[in-house]
Amino acid sequence: MSSAAVPGQRSVFRRLSAWLFAKRRTKLGFLLGPPMLWMAIVYLGALAVLFLTAFWRQDPLTAEVTRQWGIQNFKTLADGEVYRTIALRTAGIAAATTIICVILAIPISYYAARIAKPRTRTILLLAVVLPLWSSYLVRLYSWRVILSGNGFLNWSLEKLGFGSLSISYSNWSILIVFVYLWLPYVVLPVYAAFERIPDSLFEASADLGSKWPKTFRRVVLPMALPGIVAGSIFSFSLTLGDYIVPQLVGNTQFIGNVIYQSVGVANNVPFAAAYATVPVAVMALYLLGARKMGAFEAL
Repeated sequence: MSSAAVPGQRSVFRRLSAWLFAKRRTKLGFLLGPPMLWMAIVYLGALAVLFLTAFWRQDPLTAEVTRQWGIQNFKTLADGEVYRTIALRTAGIAAATTIICVILAIPISYYAARIAKPRTRTILLLAVVLPLWSSYLVRLYSWRVILSGNGFLNWSLEKLGFGSLSISYSNWSILIVFVYLWLPYVVLPVYAAFERIPDSLFEASADLGSKWPKTFRRVVLPMALPGIVAGSIFSFSLTLGDYIVPQLVGNTQFIGNVIYQSVGVANNVPFAAAYATVPVAVMALYLLGARKMGAFEAL
C-alpha cells in the first residue's frame, strides 16, 4: 500500500507543478503572497493604527487616551510655531545630509565600480562598510569627543595654525555626524548602479565623439539615477526618524525627540501619532517626486 501511494503522490505533485508552470501569475501569487500579506498586516496595519490614533485625544485631567474623534492634535501642530520650526529643521538637515552624502558617494562609487582594480576595490568597499561593524552609540560618542571644544578637531586645527571652531552641540555637528552615519547606505546602492552599466555604452559614447564629462552627464547619471535615489531614500528617511543624534550631539529638538517625549514622558500618544504623520507625508512627497523624475523606471 505504501509503495503504491508514493507514485500516486508523485503524480499529484507533478500535475500541480505543471499547472503552476502554466499559470505564471498564480505561481507568483503563491510565492509573494505570504510576505506581502505579512507586510500588509505589520507595516500598513501599523500605519492605519497610527492615523487612527492621531484623531484621538488625551484627557487633560486623567492623562488617559480617550477615543473621541477630532482634529485637535493637527490644529495644535498647525498653530504651534515651535512644532513648525522643529519640522523645518528636521527636513532641512535631512535634505542637507542627503545632498552631501550623494555628492560624496558618486565619486567614491564610480571609482570603485569603473576605475579601481579588484584589490583596491575590495579595500575601498571594506573601508566604507567597516564603520557599520561597530555600535551606533560608539560611533556617535566618538564624534561627540572629536567635535568637542577640546577634542581632536580643534586640537588639529590649532596645531595647523587655523584656530578653533565652535561647532560642538550645534546643527553643524549634527550634520557632520549624520553624513558619517548614513554615507555607507548611500555608497553601496550607487556603487551597484554604476557597476551594472554596460561597458558598451561607454564605447558607443566615445565613438560618437562625446568626451567624458558629457558621457557622465548624458549616459552615466541617467543609468545610475535609480541607485542614487535609493541611497538618498535611505539617508533622508533615517535622518527624519533619528532622535538620538540631535539629543546627544546637537542638544536640539527633532521630530523624533518630540514624539519620544510625547509618548514616554507626557503619555500623549495621540499627539505623538499626529506628529509622526509629518515625516510620513514628507517621505510620500519625496517618493512621488522621484517617481515623476523617472527614478524607478530602471529598477
